[in-house]
Amino acid sequence: MATGRTHRPATRSRGIPEATVARLPLYLRALTALSERSVPTVSSEELAAAAGVNSAKLRKDFSYLGSYGTRGVGYDVEYLVYQISRELGLTQDWPVVIVGIGNLGAALANYGGFASRGFRVAALIDADPAMAGKPVAGMPVQHTDDLEKIITDNGVSIGVIATPAGAAQQVCDRLVAAGVTSILNFAPTVLTVPDGVDVRKVDLSIELQILAFHEQRKAGEEGAGDGTAVPAASQEHRKGPDGDVPAVMPA
Repeated sequence: MATGRTHRPATRSRGIPEATVARLPLYLRALTALSERSVPTVSSEELAAAAGVNSAKLRKDFSYLGSYGTRGVGYDVEYLVYQISRELGLTQDWPVVIVGIGNLGAALANYGGFASRGFRVAALIDADPAMAGKPVAGMPVQHTDDLEKIITDNGVSIGVIATPAGAAQQVCDRLVAAGVTSILNFAPTVLTVPDGVDVRKVDLSIELQILAFHEQRKAGEEGAGDGTAVPAASQEHRKGPDGDVPAVMPA
């Protein structure tokens, strides 16, 4: 099996749009569920509904993979699972390091979905000397002093940052200098990286704030519809340098 350091997905060389790449994991998740139920084929409409997209968009996305299905039959589920997995690089071995083994880092280390999707957690790393050697998810935590050696010894090209915000950029810089070219960032901060390094940011507080916005809007619409007042929470204000500004959830 190839390692992540020597082989990379072919999506960019084939000119697959980034929007399509972002939807491929959705299709794969839906297809994997069908495969586990031993469903042999699926129509574009059924698969699109399961993935939460429209069928025309799905067919366009699959055309980039060279997969068009069979009229009256649909798509072969197992073949599509293989095809998408190959395009995403999931038929290869991708060693991953997780830096920052607090509550979130430990939860990520214990997540069982990495291995089944082609990602092998090669090391858990933390700056706290008291954590060194402690087992988390069956693996001993290693100290950040050894970060560069760990990256090199394991051929790691993907790093996960789950540190506090203040430490994230320094960790990022060390990962990149050691050869990591893709980073999944859970720290609540924006990372600066050189060209050629990909960063995906996961910020749960931002997602919750967006949901709160929609909930507030829905509450306001319901209040306007039945003549009742908008809930007080949506009317709160605080003093800012330029006068009253709406209260917002802290980042």
